[in-house]
Order: sequence, then C-alpha cells, then structure tokens
Amino acid sequence: MTQFFLAAQGTGGGGWGFLITMIVVFAIMYLLMIRPQQKQQKKIREFQNSLAEGADVITQGGIYGTVKKVDNATGKVTLEIGKGLMITVDRRYVFSTAKDMPAK
Repeated sequence: MTQFFLAAQGTGGGGWGFLITMIVVFAIMYLLMIRPQQKQQKKIREFQNSLAEGADVITQGGIYGTVKKVDNATGKVTLEIGKGLMITVDRRYVFSTAKDMPAK
C-alpha cells in the first residue's frame, strides 16, 4: 500500500510541465486567433463611426447602397438602394465600402 502512495508522489513534478504547455498553447491561440479578430473589429468600428453621406457601402446582409443620411443620435443610416428607393439600417450592420469588395 505504501508503494502506491510513493509512486503517486513521484509523478507530482509533471504538473509544472503541463501548466507551462497550457500557457504556451493559450499564448499561441491569442496571437493567431484572438488578436487579429480584435484588430478587424476595431477597423470595422472606426469605419462605421466615420460614415459620411455619398459613400457607397455594403450592409452585413449583402445590400449595396449609397449613404444618404447618417443619424448619429440614433445610430441609423439611410441608404438609397435603387433610384428613389430608401431603406434605414442600423449603423452596426454597415461594414464595408463597395470599392473594398472584390469584383466578380
């Protein structure tokens, strides 16, 4: 019975190796996945805050339009998606200019 306890105590030193491995894995995940995503989100937020009338944009739903009015108080953007056809969307759903999208 005492041999079982002695054997269990001998493997206790491996805990540090596991902890260091987990820290390294988390650091790699942060550098390769989390940080680039945060940079992309910051870039999109800056674009959304700088929306101006006359800009050709694309909504998250894939609707192309031209910004006709930006209401900063409510966060709404009025887009012209066709001749005389206006829609109002939330500013958070406008994510890119039309010229940034690749042509098909």
